[in-house]
Amino acid sequence: MAKVPAFAKAFAGRWRIVEMDNWDNDFLDLIEEAHLTFDSAADGEIAFGALKGFLDVRYRTREGSACAEFSWEGQDENDPACGRGWAAIGTAGRLVGHFYIHNGDDSGFVCQRG
Repeated sequence: MAKVPAFAKAFAGRWRIVEMDNWDNDFLDLIEEAHLTFDSAADGEIAFGALKGFLDVRYRTREGSACAEFSWEGQDENDPACGRGWAAIGTAGRLVGHFYIHNGDDSGFVCQRG
């Protein structure tokens, strides 16, 4: 397994998804509180609406900034689903990024701690 950069610790823990470009806030918390969680060096979870996915994470730098890039697989409305995404540390201690559903929608997102 590749060595995980020290900055990966900045991503660790649960982040509340507070905004997505493509879905309104009422939809985000449809089944459970919308969140993006980085559990360990390479694992995590995303949940919003009727989607829940498990992450395979790689930490990199993108244009000089710390970045968590991930692929995910799980379910959307009980159908198998997968995709990819990325998150970077933004302003005011928030995460900003983009989430993609394979052969489906994609959306920018904003998260905050909690």
